[in-house]
Amino acid sequence: MATKYEYKVAIYRESMLGSLFLGGSKVDPMKFSEFLNLNGEQGWEVVTMERESRRMLLFFDREAFLVVMKREK
Repeated sequence: MATKYEYKVAIYRESMLGSLFLGGSKVDPMKFSEFLNLNGEQGWEVVTMERESRRMLLFFDREAFLVVMKREK
């Protein structure tokens, strides 16, 4: 019998305040690690992720990660 999985798509990004005050916001590696570890404790495994820069309020950029995870059903 084939193993069945469920999938979860999450967008991880920093708050808007850094972008507003600094003109751009990068993801904090420590906070991103905490996010990944929290999901890992719940059985989620990262399948793929993509870094992107999201525009907000016309002039500011905010770094984000689109993360696709799976776990056995």
